[in-house]
Amino acid sequence: MTPIIQTQGLVMQFPGTLALDRLDLTIPAGVTGLVGANGAGKTTLISLALGLLKPTTGTIRVLELDPGAQGPQLRAQIGYGPERNLLPDDLRAYDFVRHLAEVKGLPRDEARTRASDSLYLVGLGEERFRALGTMSTGQRQRVKLAQAIAADPRFIVLDEPTDGLDPVQRDEMLNIIVQINRNFGIDVMLSSHVLEEVERICDNVVALDEGRLVAQGSMIELAGASGGIELELVDVADRPHAIDEVIGSLVASGATVERTGFVLAVGGRPDDELFDIAGAAVAAAGARLRRLGQRRRTLDDLFTGESGSAASIDPPTSAALIDGNPS
Repeated sequence: MTPIIQTQGLVMQFPGTLALDRLDLTIPAGVTGLVGANGAGKTTLISLALGLLKPTTGTIRVLELDPGAQGPQLRAQIGYGPERNLLPDDLRAYDFVRHLAEVKGLPRDEARTRASDSLYLVGLGEERFRALGTMSTGQRQRVKLAQAIAADPRFIVLDEPTDGLDPVQRDEMLNIIVQINRNFGIDVMLSSHVLEEVERICDNVVALDEGRLVAQGSMIELAGASGGIELELVDVADRPHAIDEVIGSLVASGATVERTGFVLAVGGRPDDELFDIAGAAVAAAGARLRRLGQRRRTLDDLFTGESGSAASIDPPTSAALIDGNPS
């Protein structure tokens, strides 16, 4: 299948700053998370993909087109939801979305229909004639998403689409993005610094750090089993020391334990042995178990592992690590 975005040796040098450093990446169809801290190069990559910047060296192709040489042709097939919340306050949401659909080349009647349809899709059907200046942050984020999809693009780029949203609004926005991809076949690149939401909805991940590629691949490849098990305990009022007793039993059995609140990440021995040891430790301590399963790698491990290679990313070692078998 043809990649949505492909780069080779991509370098973007600004005065005094190397924003992208020899980037070789391939973004396939589906929902792709572009992750990294502020300054990692996410916005620069987006600008290059949209043809708003030209690379210092190297190549980038989007939908098999060169953004620098074929920018207008490419942008007619891409929807973009920018991070900055600069919307014209006195314009109605419907008029704003309709106008941008016409700018993309849709006939006026079709642009009107698409504006209404896209606003209904993002949950603003009843609010579509309200002035943008009277809308909440969450509603304005939905308007940005509606205008990105109104012209029926092949691919949309969303830069921090959940920024400023409360947890409920964040969940709703993520669900809409999944619906757009699954139901309408529109590929999505989602730029975010919130790793949890990328883990939740993305098929693929590109991780950047200071302009360099940390990892790329499918969520299954990058967030697969990491070795070890994880158990979550429940706080029991009449057994205040139960968790400490469970940890003590595990360590005495030669396991390593990393504690985060009521969650214990356990390793150091084969997984089948760890399941038996953990079950016995919980029972002996009179603790209550909420869940028990195989430990899985998270996207946070991409940035804390020793290697940038997806195949060699290991779970992070914490200062809270309790090692029952020191070397």
